[in-house]
Amino acid sequence: MEYKYLEFDNIKTYPAAIRHNLVRIDTLKTPGVDVTPEWDGGEDFETLIDRIVTARKNGRPVIWSQGAHVIKNSLSRYLIELMKAGIITHISGNGACSIHDFELAYLGGTSEDVPTAIEDGSFGMWEETGRWMNEALQYGAEHDMGYGESLAVYIDMHPEKFPYKEDCILYQAYKNSVCATYHIALGTDIIHQHPIVDFAAIGKTSGIDFHRMCASVSQLDGGVYLNFGSSVIGPEVFLKALSISRNLGYDTFKITTANFDLINLGNYRTKIGYEDPNYYYRPRKNIVNRPVSRGGLGWHFVGDHQQTIPNLYDKVMKRWNEK
Repeated sequence: MEYKYLEFDNIKTYPAAIRHNLVRIDTLKTPGVDVTPEWDGGEDFETLIDRIVTARKNGRPVIWSQGAHVIKNSLSRYLIELMKAGIITHISGNGACSIHDFELAYLGGTSEDVPTAIEDGSFGMWEETGRWMNEALQYGAEHDMGYGESLAVYIDMHPEKFPYKEDCILYQAYKNSVCATYHIALGTDIIHQHPIVDFAAIGKTSGIDFHRMCASVSQLDGGVYLNFGSSVIGPEVFLKALSISRNLGYDTFKITTANFDLINLGNYRTKIGYEDPNYYYRPRKNIVNRPVSRGGLGWHFVGDHQQTIPNLYDKVMKRWNEK
């Protein structure tokens, strides 16, 4: 059977400079400057903080998984400071995380107004974002680099294009020897709409990142896995990486996991059936419960990222500096 195939050659792109951005570099929140909102995670949160600090004192990893709204909530600097302090040892995200991060680095702004842009087909058609990221990934694929590494190297090679790279998570991860991996679902990101897109390059670089994620997870015994707002990609990647690690004989049972999101799961450690909508919420199964079935402990914390992340930062840094 002959299937129809739509060519992208005639897709029209637009300069990103004309776009109105909902998130800007000049409104990013800064640790120690912006007031930390009140939020009470209770005794469980205090225990989690202890486990994060203990893990790092013992040389065990702290893996930070996230969705793009962490960046869209203007919280990039909190992650960068935690990496610089040696707390976060691995950053993991989806394609949207990499795009918003990359756009902040070159444009000083990100997050367009989707409801209006989708009406005329201009949504996501930004020339610099699509061309530069695809160029970076194609170069990275040729040189056997991971997805996150490819973007960071591209920024390093073209510093004149990226005046705001100091606030770029993936770039600061690269400069501070922290692994930053991005796990891509093809067809979900705006750079997949660009005329020069090469899906083989995207697949290869993201595949390398999955191998790197598996390497980090294989060392997670005594460590901590944190997930902020990734409801599908993060939990699925983690569960597969954990299964691979255990299949290969790595001891990954004394682990701590925590999921941070807006959804209230009630008593999230009770067994629920298919009739309960919460059964289909992947972080509940893939992060909080299943990974710790033979040891360790998992939590689910309810709160806005603008509350939970600054509070986690403050408490971790306070205890870390007391060491």
